[in-house]
Amino acid sequence: MKTVTEAPEEKEESLFEAPPMAEQERMIEAILFATAEPITLRELEARMPHGCDPAEAMVHLRKRYEGRGVHVTKIGDAWAIRTAADLGFLMQKETVETRKLSRAAIETLAIIAYHQPVTRAEIEEIRGVSVSRGTVDQLLELEWIRFGRRKMTPGRPVTFVVTQSFLDHFGLENARDLPGLKELRAAGLLENRPPPGTLPGPESDEDEESSEGQSELFED
Repeated sequence: MKTVTEAPEEKEESLFEAPPMAEQERMIEAILFATAEPITLRELEARMPHGCDPAEAMVHLRKRYEGRGVHVTKIGDAWAIRTAADLGFLMQKETVETRKLSRAAIETLAIIAYHQPVTRAEIEEIRGVSVSRGTVDQLLELEWIRFGRRKMTPGRPVTFVVTQSFLDHFGLENARDLPGLKELRAAGLLENRPPPGTLPGPESDEDEESSEGQSELFED
C-alpha cells in the first residue's frame, strides 16, 4: 500500500516588495521630523508602503541617534524626536512663556500622576484640603490631565489621569517613571496634612477660584 505524502503548502507571496530596512528607517525619520505630536507604530505603518516593519526600523533609527543632539524618544505608546535633555538650555529663546503653577496645582498634579485614576474626593483626602475648581481647570487647560472613567462606586464619581502631553513635557515614557511619594515629600511637593475628615475650607490661593460649581465637572 502506497503512502501519500502531502506537499508542504507554499506561503502566499505579497504582490508588493517591502523597501530595504535602510529606506524604511529613512521614511520613519522623515515622518518624525515633520510631525509635531508623537506618533504610534500603527500610525507609521499606515503611512508607509505595504510590508514595512516600523517596529524594527525604529530600533535601528533609535540606535543611530544615540549620543546625538536629538533623540528618538518613546512617549507612552508613541514616538517622537526630541532635543537631548542636556542641550535643552540652547532652546531657551524658542520656548513659550511659562505659566507658573500654584503649589496647590503642583500637589494635585503629583497626586493624580501617582494615584491615577483618582477622584477629586480622593485627592482631597490625600492632600487634607479641599481642591478648588480653579486648580483642576488650570491642569485641564494645560492638557496635563484629562477625565478618566467614572468609578463604579455610589455616585459614580469621575476620575482624573495624566495625559500624553504631560509625559511629553516631562520627558517620561510612562507614569511609572515618576518619583515615589517619599521623593515627592523630600522635594517639598507633598506635606503632612491634617488627617482625613478634618478638611478646612477651600484653598485660598490668590490665582484660584472658589470651589463653588465644582460639581459641574462630575455631571454626566
